[in-house]
Amino acid sequence: MKKIWMFLALFGGMSLAAFAQEAGDQNEVSGEDLKKFASVEVMTAEFVEKKTEELKNMILNNEVIDGGARYNEIKAAWGDSAKEEAIKLTDEERAAYKAIKDFQDSLQQSVVEYKTELIKDDEVLGVSIYNKVNSAIKEDPSLKEKLDQLILEMKEKKSGED
Repeated sequence: MKKIWMFLALFGGMSLAAFAQEAGDQNEVSGEDLKKFASVEVMTAEFVEKKTEELKNMILNNEVIDGGARYNEIKAAWGDSAKEEAIKLTDEERAAYKAIKDFQDSLQQSVVEYKTELIKDDEVLGVSIYNKVNSAIKEDPSLKEKLDQLILEMKEKKSGED
């Protein structure tokens, strides 16, 4: 009877090992998975650059604030009524600065929403691939290096095309 239990335990262990191997194969990150993940990172970086440029233009081309120097002056005084009075902050400047500040404050959320939509889109990446690659790069530093190199190459290729 003891031999039967040992046989069952051994056979069961081998079956679990085979099952774990199959699951491991399904969780293995392919080159295509890595490319899709890298592509999302590049697209997100481009989105951030675009929004940052938009913010810069809002500041530099604002007719009311009249450039970056005044913007920085208002920013340093913002929220302190004595400082705002000292720099003679007008109601128009206050409204213009507030609009810029609101846009700036919304940037992080818009980036998160943009990247989330890319991740959710199965044609772009898909949640399962995102989770698989994200877990794998945390566990394997060489895979993270490979991903970083791929992202760099994609960015260089994009800038070469532009």
